Amino acid sequence: MTKIAKEKFKLGLELPTDPRWVNIAEKSLEEILTDHAYCEQKAASTCISIIIKYADKKDVLEQISPIVSEEWAHFRKVVAELHKRGFELGKQRKDDYVVQLMQLHKKGGDRDESLVEKLLISALIEARSCERFRLLSLHISAPELKAFYHEFMVSEAQHYKVFLNLAKLYKDENYVMERWSEFLAAEAEIMRNITPRADRIH
Repeated sequence: MTKIAKEKFKLGLELPTDPRWVNIAEKSLEEILTDHAYCEQKAASTCISIIIKYADKKDVLEQISPIVSEEWAHFRKVVAELHKRGFELGKQRKDDYVVQLMQLHKKGGDRDESLVEKLLISALIEARSCERFRLLSLHISAPELKAFYHEFMVSEAQHYKVFLNLAKLYKDENYVMERWSEFLAAEAEIMRNITPRADRIH
């Protein structure tokens, strides 16, 4: 199995990030860390939103609540890294990648189908974040940031699995995996058309 095939097997992503993205990202550490911090904040907020809307679903409450705590701890950790380097948390910026993913949300289904859509989009964001953090952990020049991003990579991989497996509790597994395949193909097309930026995690 090739390296790309192995990565696809682990995360399902159809289109790998060009490793040269790290070269442009590390030239703007303040910007990439700021964007990373807001990614963690938005992930926590999304999880809270899902819990509030589906508070009657025990598995959602029990499995997503710990992710809220982890994502908020990640936000604080990235902000601490910014401050350690003499930077301040900049302004939040629009995430075109996530905006386009959200447009894939299928409308008009029942409540469980809407939940599955939210869970699969969250799983996809976590998978792509995991893949980006892996590249940073392998190729970024600063040794201390290699370990920093390795920790985030491991965490995002776990979150991705939680979201994907949760989706299978609320719709037939065949339906979920068919929808997941559609999301993966659409995400690859989004990635093909987004210009890599030094100030963005996605």
